[in-house]
Amino acid sequence: MIPELYWPNGLVLTRLSQNAGTIPWISNLHGFGGWHGNHRDHRRTRKEVAQIKEELSGTHESQEAGLTVVNGGLSGLTVVATTAGMGTVNAAAATQHLISKYARRPFVFSGIAGGLNPKLHINDVVIGKCLRYLDTDTALIAESAPGLEEFVSTPALADVAAAVLAEHGFVDASADETSAEKDPKQFLCGTIATGDRFVTGDAMRNAAIEATHADCVEMEGAAIAHIAAKNGVDCLVLRAISDNCDEAYDAFCEREFDLGRVRSHRERHHA
Repeated sequence: MIPELYWPNGLVLTRLSQNAGTIPWISNLHGFGGWHGNHRDHRRTRKEVAQIKEELSGTHESQEAGLTVVNGGLSGLTVVATTAGMGTVNAAAATQHLISKYARRPFVFSGIAGGLNPKLHINDVVIGKCLRYLDTDTALIAESAPGLEEFVSTPALADVAAAVLAEHGFVDASADETSAEKDPKQFLCGTIATGDRFVTGDAMRNAAIEATHADCVEMEGAAIAHIAAKNGVDCLVLRAISDNCDEAYDAFCEREFDLGRVRSHRERHHA
């Protein structure tokens, strides 16, 4: 089974497959058409991709454009999945490759992020309603197509993700003002910041909040949505909160993201 930390990806994929043929999904998880995600550590990605691959039928693996691409079937959907690696350039290159070669279909990106919104806890999910670059002169980027300084998940796809999360016990953090006190599983249709540096420590965390007013921060999401918009392709960006931007990169990499450790980490933060 897909691990709980990442299960929204599989459930959303299954829901969308009812009306899809071949769909790209990127995350350092693989899935829906083509997917790369950032677990804030690409070394962890291979494990996630393997777990998704186990759910697919008739799988085939190929080497393309510096990527290992997995093809397979899931609930009538053709899944093309890959690991892009960390950072905006890797994410954008992989996204364009999958769109160009496989399909101009809705594109899904998933993975984990550092939390910036104090209302969100470890393992909560942010749906990227808005995606903003953290350390980029966006006015210059907007001089080229598609002429945008920030990007979005397609509203219809975000609605699907929110519905699936709600059906499985996640509470909308924006609708329930007391949800953080109750400490349930939460989701939020919010803002995701994307930069090319691993954000950790009070100074970097506060700077990210000041610059983007985001709910979480990672290293790929805005680039994925940017390339999707450039190609006129719908996209969905999902992030699970893995930490609160309070751990050094080396310490973060030592942790395993299985259910037991995720629960223990969350309990330590709320003890």
